[in-house]
Amino acid sequence: MAFFDQYSAAWLLGLAAALLATGLVAGVLAGLLGVGGGIVIVPVLYHLFTLLGVDESVRMHVAVGTSLATIVPTSILSSRAHRRKGSLDPALIRQLLPWVVLGVGLGAVASGLLKGSALTAVFAGVALLVALNMAFKRDGVALRDGLPGTLGTAFIGGGIGGLSTLMGIGGGTLSVPILNALRVPMHRAVGTGALLGTVISVPGALAFVINGLGVPLRPPFSLGYVNGLGFALIVPATLLTTGWGATLAHRIDARRLRQVFALFLALTSLRMFAGLLT
Repeated sequence: MAFFDQYSAAWLLGLAAALLATGLVAGVLAGLLGVGGGIVIVPVLYHLFTLLGVDESVRMHVAVGTSLATIVPTSILSSRAHRRKGSLDPALIRQLLPWVVLGVGLGAVASGLLKGSALTAVFAGVALLVALNMAFKRDGVALRDGLPGTLGTAFIGGGIGGLSTLMGIGGGTLSVPILNALRVPMHRAVGTGALLGTVISVPGALAFVINGLGVPLRPPFSLGYVNGLGFALIVPATLLTTGWGATLAHRIDARRLRQVFALFLALTSLRMFAGLLT
């Protein structure tokens, strides 16, 4: 394609290697730290698209849409594994699910209306909060026991669904720390987050496909706002290494690595904010 004619074969091989590495790292961190791979995939894709010269008006949309698409197979496999282990909480899911679905719908509509800069600001802002939580959260600190009343549950579920859709992340990145702060046991919080990842990613990715159809300036091999090349290279690598991360969690100091990743996420967020101001 003419888009790639300006790049050498070596440069394009480097791009493919970077996409594979993104999937490998996302899979390891998902298994090791319990964070969704999207929190890694979105900023990396955003910066790769920047290097490729993808127009700013669609850059973040394609990064988010592609990330949501990569989460679909991984979240399905993860939720099935958690179901076999008995780590899904049916009562918790029944309470949250309608509000998460509503949030996904609102997020999908908003994604088609927001400009690229606004979508970048949403990701950068929430990612910074996630980084601060990862870096400074103390074990055992809780807000209350269990979900609040209907209004509070609607706010939590809708917020998880809407923000996760706009950020291109699975449900676990936001739901696990929130549920953990509500004294939901960690294994049930992680299992519930995996299922929510499927609920969020399937309609979310479909919405980004539909919203991006016919939009100009998208990179080649894109269906709507989902880039097929990124999807094809990231998904196999992520599926390969998620189990590695879970194994490593028992062998290394995950707390220290969590702090290092929080620093990476915070710097990425601040860099995105700086880019919006220039």
